Amino acid sequence: MLSVRMQRGEGIGPLVLLLLVGGLVSGTESSDYSEAEVLPDSFPSAPAEPLPEFLLEPEDAFIVKNRPVQLRCRASPATQIYFKCNGEWVNQNDHVTRESLDQVTGLVVREVDISVSRTQVEELFGLEDYWCQCVAWSSAGTTKSNRAYVRIAYLRKNFEQEPLGREVRLEQEVLLQCRPPEGMPAAEVDWLKNEDVIDPSQDSNFLITIDHDLIVKQARLSDTANYTCVARNVVARRRSSTATLIVYVSGGWSSWTEWSECNARCGRGWQRRTRSCTNPAPLNGGAFCEGPPFQRVTCTTLCPVDGGWTDWAKWSACGTECTHWRSRECQAPPPRNGGKHCSGSMMESKNCTEGLCARNKKISIEHASHPLAPGMSVAVYAGLVGALLLCVVLVLCVGVLAYRRRCRHLHGDITDSSSALTAAFHPGNYKPPRQDNPHPLHPSAPPDLTATAGTFRGPLFSLQQAVNDGPHKIPMTTSPLLDPLPSLKIKVYNASTLSSLELPADMGLCDGEILSLKSVSTMGRERDYHSHTLSREPGLSTSATMGHLGGRLTIPNTGVSLLVPPGTIPQGKFYEMYLIINKWDKTTLPSEGSQTVLSPVVSCGPSGMLLNRPVVLTLPHCAQLDTPTPDWTLTLKTQTHQGAWEEVLTVGEETLSSPCYLQLEEECCHVLMEQLGTYGLVGQSCPPQPACKRLQLALFAPRAPCLSLDYSLRIYCIHETPHALKEVLDLERSLGGVLLEDPKPLIFKDSYHNLRLSIHDIPHTHWRSKLLAKYQEIPFYHIWSGSQRPLHCTFSLERGSLAVSQIACKICVRQVEGEGQIFQLHTDIQETLPPHSPLPSGGTCLPSSQVGPFAFRLPDSIRQKICASLDAPSARGCDWRLLARSLGFDRYLNYFATKPSPTGVLLDLWEACHQADADLVSLATALEEMGKSEVLVVMTTDGDC
Repeated sequence: MLSVRMQRGEGIGPLVLLLLVGGLVSGTESSDYSEAEVLPDSFPSAPAEPLPEFLLEPEDAFIVKNRPVQLRCRASPATQIYFKCNGEWVNQNDHVTRESLDQVTGLVVREVDISVSRTQVEELFGLEDYWCQCVAWSSAGTTKSNRAYVRIAYLRKNFEQEPLGREVRLEQEVLLQCRPPEGMPAAEVDWLKNEDVIDPSQDSNFLITIDHDLIVKQARLSDTANYTCVARNVVARRRSSTATLIVYVSGGWSSWTEWSECNARCGRGWQRRTRSCTNPAPLNGGAFCEGPPFQRVTCTTLCPVDGGWTDWAKWSACGTECTHWRSRECQAPPPRNGGKHCSGSMMESKNCTEGLCARNKKISIEHASHPLAPGMSVAVYAGLVGALLLCVVLVLCVGVLAYRRRCRHLHGDITDSSSALTAAFHPGNYKPPRQDNPHPLHPSAPPDLTATAGTFRGPLFSLQQAVNDGPHKIPMTTSPLLDPLPSLKIKVYNASTLSSLELPADMGLCDGEILSLKSVSTMGRERDYHSHTLSREPGLSTSATMGHLGGRLTIPNTGVSLLVPPGTIPQGKFYEMYLIINKWDKTTLPSEGSQTVLSPVVSCGPSGMLLNRPVVLTLPHCAQLDTPTPDWTLTLKTQTHQGAWEEVLTVGEETLSSPCYLQLEEECCHVLMEQLGTYGLVGQSCPPQPACKRLQLALFAPRAPCLSLDYSLRIYCIHETPHALKEVLDLERSLGGVLLEDPKPLIFKDSYHNLRLSIHDIPHTHWRSKLLAKYQEIPFYHIWSGSQRPLHCTFSLERGSLAVSQIACKICVRQVEGEGQIFQLHTDIQETLPPHSPLPSGGTCLPSSQVGPFAFRLPDSIRQKICASLDAPSARGCDWRLLARSLGFDRYLNYFATKPSPTGVLLDLWEACHQADADLVSLATALEEMGKSEVLVVMTTDGDC
């Protein structure tokens, strides 16, 4: 029976043989021992043999054409090694066994080979691939190797998508798509440019995505070439059709030449100037310049007029020289427009005694001047010398006066700098101290010009505007909430020292600084150009120490959070991560011009840290986005170390050089970024439609019972964001106010119309309003810019007697020619009003920070399996791109294509978007629509779906 089983090749024969032989030997020995009369005290025992250990395990292999593959394994110590393929033992005759002795350990090393043919693999039916596994025996037991899969290699002939030729302008971004043929193993893709392999590490202008697409970041003239996608694996090599990329340059005009001279030397003519289409010249089929290459204008040249002599004047009287004179002028006509001057002499002389005098000749005009007499010359020279001496005396006098005045100025006192702060910022002069000053300034120390700033009050709009608006408007200056911060101290140092703002000790800055940003000047000395101090304000900041496992920072009741995915921080490193909402009175706002601030200004850090993958910053915003046509131009800005704001990206205008990706939702936005810092969202209207902001109106009244005749109501107009409401609630709590009802929403349109507030239906028998006008108005720009402190209006009322305790009225708030809201008020002013807050209770005790796997809704095992399933490009398109479209993250897919794991970044963004309702149902639904049933099975098993 033993031989029969061995011939069947079940692989069990040797094992059974060993067991039978062992049994016979043990039976013989037991009978011998039983017959013996005396047994020894102890028997020698061999050392225990260890379990087999595989020195070489079988590896995955591919059958190319009809060539079989060899699988090999090696183990020590091993008495037997056999292969098992697809759960069945391989025939013993199909094994090739080799034995050797390990020179170091002295153990037997056994090596076995088998051959797997194409026929064996093709005969397998079912969904599972053909696999083989080694099983090794020793006296201590058995050991199994890993499975080695054997597949038939192939590569289809036709590409699923071939690159298409394009004509693009210079510096344009270009995408050449390529989907290689289906193959086993999956084909590797190379791109050829004029038959030369493209290496993105050598030329950073090229980028090959995980989907094998070629991206030219900025097309250059040298990128005009033939591009070919080449797919290859162990079976074959396929080439796509060649795509010709032509980078064209449209022509541009050069500068105009100077106008030519008028072509007519006399009268009307033409002037001409030209330009050429050479800046740049059109190349590769680029458009020629539009417009004429020359311009011509009319011109008029005045004709030259030559001069002509007038008639000779009468002869003069006969002189002592026996001559008389006559003259003429070149005025008939005078020379004009470049005409020639008269030729000939202006004067003529002749003898007037008809030869009786000796002199009888013409004297030219050049000899008509006679020399001065000797006495007259002395008088002239004496006058010149006297005038010169007088000038010297005057100069000396002026110099002495200027010197004395300068000495007086140098002995002046230092002016009090408080005048510069209290007198509407009038300039003050700095003067050095006098010698008799009992408190001279030390030459190496900066002058201490500290002074307490005076209170500066001013209307929200000019007095002239108030007069023009009539008696129904009043300036909003009566409310104490519009006063500036109390007791600011300003220190002014010289140019080589720090300029800073010092706040008093009672401003709540005792938690210390987190970050101080400095820059070095061009002279090599440190200067703090921007005293940017981030302080941990209660309820406006949170922090946690994070490492490789990541985590999440959340500031409760503000809508601001920071998601740090696993693997973002390098392994073995830990950082103190922080998240801070900057107070508006302590930061420079990012808006400029017609832009408006839409989100709180948030700082996350530490800045400059190295991130392995993007983090997700969530910011609430107040932009109204439910219109069918886009009416906002939204821009994300970041603040530099010098305090200036720079654009990071504009939504809808992203390029490969954009460092961030912004996912926009109705009430918040999520920013994928790889550089921590200070960020804010701004926007402006996109013509022709005016944009709208979401505002909320909050009505407050005194919480304590009213003990006087006066009673006031305050209405705040703030952004419809959780942070803005929290800020107002904290402010009113410090002032003793209480929210009367939930805030009401208001859509505020970019129409340049003010916000009008009025009070109605006051019971005049018991109450009267102190408001002199019919209504109050908040200027449009103060609301739209978003740069003002929380804006509000106060309605001051007065009751007739202390016995009056009830008040009922209506307060109307609306934008002129826009939307509005009405508050119906009915309250008892002599009772203590209960506190009312629309924010969740218990959320403001401690900042929320989660570290490690508990911060994420999606388990790491499910995340890895989803990434492994979707990162690789799919023949049917069921890859990460379809997941991005299903989740609504497909506005700019090239951002994700440049990441090592696009699916992982998409899942990070999904985690941030579903922080409050992060159940796996929405993600499972998207995967089900994609047909990823194998991932759904994993989520059902490991997750909560």
